[in-house]
Amino acid sequence: MTGAAQHTKNRPGAPRGHAAAGHSRWQYVRPRGLSCTVVNAAALLSLPGMEDDLARLEPCLRDAVRSGDAFLEEVTTHLIDAGGKRLRPGLALAAATGGAGGARDEDLQGAVAVELVHLASLYHDDVMDEAAVRRNVESVNARWGNLVAIVAGDFLLARSAEIAASLGTEIAGLLANTLGRLCQGQLSEVRVAFNTRRTEEQYFDAIAGKTAALMSTSCRIGALTGGRPRSEVDALSAFGRSFGIVFQLRDDLLDVVATDEELGKPAGQDLAEGVYTLPVLLALRHPGIGPELQALLGRPLGQPEREKAKSMVASSPAVDETVVRAGRFVDDAVEAAGALSPAGLSKAMAGLARGLLHDLPV
Repeated sequence: MTGAAQHTKNRPGAPRGHAAAGHSRWQYVRPRGLSCTVVNAAALLSLPGMEDDLARLEPCLRDAVRSGDAFLEEVTTHLIDAGGKRLRPGLALAAATGGAGGARDEDLQGAVAVELVHLASLYHDDVMDEAAVRRNVESVNARWGNLVAIVAGDFLLARSAEIAASLGTEIAGLLANTLGRLCQGQLSEVRVAFNTRRTEEQYFDAIAGKTAALMSTSCRIGALTGGRPRSEVDALSAFGRSFGIVFQLRDDLLDVVATDEELGKPAGQDLAEGVYTLPVLLALRHPGIGPELQALLGRPLGQPEREKAKSMVASSPAVDETVVRAGRFVDDAVEAAGALSPAGLSKAMAGLARGLLHDLPV
């Protein structure tokens, strides 16, 4: 999977900077017993002061959802208390401090704003997916019902908007635009549910909105609260966009190659719900399994059919092809990280991007 990279910019359906042809400079190393369920954030956490800043974030998250209503606070802190990677606020804090630690109040509030948006999206996603488990605990919708989950998610979005407004008009406008892109990306995915003719362009458009937009905004907000030069604000935004694409490709791969135990939730859920991701789309094109897979998909799947479809995709060349595609976005993220200073931040961001694919059990 190595070779000289050829970057063709602005391929239709892919975010700016995607290498549409040729090979990636990134090299895949098959894992040896590594966990596939948690993004390896060691590179980010190695930055001076990052663990302390993330520890300071936790009470800020809880303070942000205080309302004086005991029930609402129980619901809105449910997933906060369940933990999580805190990847998006971690990106914001690293961008703000330059990897030197000592986040200011504005930096912490920017990180809180992006994490609240992420949490709200989880509340809403679980309603749409009828999920029963999230972060190894009972989902909000399963415990309190769909209406409570939706309203609580809206409350988190309102709190995020309030915080963003306190940080200035540019950040408020940026977050509002991001919310619109999240909705647009999610809706574009819903529109093609169970459609085996979904195009790669439609797929990349959807994940650019529903995943990459918030990653990019997390980096950009941190860069803005940290007062970084415009060139680095833009570089961090580009990094977050490419990183977000790789993150979603990784997640979509795990849905077909990982087990229920590894994921902590039912594997093959996207297949069952008619969300045909890049590995599935590539498998459908493959002459060896495409016709049989085509006959199986296009409708909701029960457990036996889900397992069969998942196995077909997981054993096909589509998995390695998806890893190669993701590697090109890793290249783009590493290139963007190269424009950052100090060198420690540049190295950590590049390492974070490279590490996204290193623990895939494929």
